[in-house]
Amino acid sequence: MDDERWMQAAIEEAKLAEQKGEVPIGAVIVKNGSIIGRGHNLRESSLDPTTHAEMIAIREASKNLSAWRLLDSTLYVTLEPCPMCAGAILMSRVNRVVFGATDPKAGCAGTLMNLLQDQRFNHTCELTAGVMADVCGSLLTQFFRRLRKEQ
Repeated sequence: MDDERWMQAAIEEAKLAEQKGEVPIGAVIVKNGSIIGRGHNLRESSLDPTTHAEMIAIREASKNLSAWRLLDSTLYVTLEPCPMCAGAILMSRVNRVVFGATDPKAGCAGTLMNLLQDQRFNHTCELTAGVMADVCGSLLTQFFRRLRKEQ
């Protein structure tokens, strides 16, 4: 299925983050069968709290399309979007979001709240949760387990 194919690309982005000592979260944005934006967490190395995987992928996709509206696109991300990323997803008009692992601390695509489908906004997203959740969750679990051992 295409969702697994594109989620695998997001997982590869997450692995790039991990190689840099970043929390392994990755994202890709797909339109018309092609990746138009990709990103992985860079918060620690950039010292910028806005450099989440989704934010970087949205910026790249917008540059590639020369447009801030990412209509008819799907964002694949390994971890459920946080409030900041959910807001950026809505503002950029992404049509669909597919995520892997849920985020009990900051998830805004159904876990703590569902900003992406809140009818009070002028845009909502189609949402698919739990795609390759075991793999996505395992990346995070192993990363934090290793981090605790090192400290």
